[in-house]
Amino acid sequence: MLAVCVDVPGGPENLRVGTVPKPRPKDGEVLIKVHATALNRADTLQRRGLYPPPPGESDILGLEVAGTVAEVGPGVRGPWVPEDRVMALLCGGGYAEYVAVPEELLLPVPPGLTLCQAAAVPEAWLTAYQLLHLVAEVKAGEVVLVHAGASGVGTAAVQLARLAGAVPVVTAGSAQKVDAAVALGAAAGFLHSQGDFADGVLGYTGGHGADVILDCVGGTMWERNVRCLAVDGRWVLYGTLGGKAVQGDLLGHLLKKRGRLITSLLRSRSLQYKADLVKAFSERALPFFTDPPARPEASD
Repeated sequence: MLAVCVDVPGGPENLRVGTVPKPRPKDGEVLIKVHATALNRADTLQRRGLYPPPPGESDILGLEVAGTVAEVGPGVRGPWVPEDRVMALLCGGGYAEYVAVPEELLLPVPPGLTLCQAAAVPEAWLTAYQLLHLVAEVKAGEVVLVHAGASGVGTAAVQLARLAGAVPVVTAGSAQKVDAAVALGAAAGFLHSQGDFADGVLGYTGGHGADVILDCVGGTMWERNVRCLAVDGRWVLYGTLGGKAVQGDLLGHLLKKRGRLITSLLRSRSLQYKADLVKAFSERALPFFTDPPARPEASD
């Protein structure tokens, strides 16, 4: 089969289409004929040689796909049959014509989504769901601060927070991105490059602060994060776009708030963890995926 290969780590110019062995589904696996995949930051890091796949996993890029079932392997217990429309969370291997996936990581494609749309669901939405529910244990009525609110994980987190009865607020890099997040359900938005978003969060919440912070930035935002973290709040770090180094009294400030700093990655989690996550998401969030609103036809 054909696949996107990286022989030498570097920029996108190092990508090439090559021929690799077609996978065969092992016990409990389903072979997917890939219709579409998605581009995640993890893919760009892996391409540059900075984020290798977990041991034993495919070194082909691609953490999510959508397509149709091509073959059902031995021992599969689920209802999957050839030609079923499916999407899947992967540890790698999505940038290829076929990929073999443990059946626990398959999700049916909602009727209102095209396969191209579905390919952008598993990684971002499952990441956001596990950050909110399995890691932060968000509760109805809590304020959730989502950094990069117009990103893939950010837009998913805003909608999932609303679904959970929480109140999402966001930071973003432009007014247009803030507006996009507000259109999806964010109660308020702040530019992280202008002023102090901590003032905005504290002002919006009447001084209470954010009960949960979903942070993919890290180092450059730690002081503002702690300042607007509510007492007994949970600060969930899942990326370090703003650097890994921290200068200052982070622990002392966090201790005063009785705050919890929790770190999380999804790719390196066990199959059982991911299976539980997929099951919970399928039951509690996937039914709410509906047909996108029709675009008005252009007038003459």
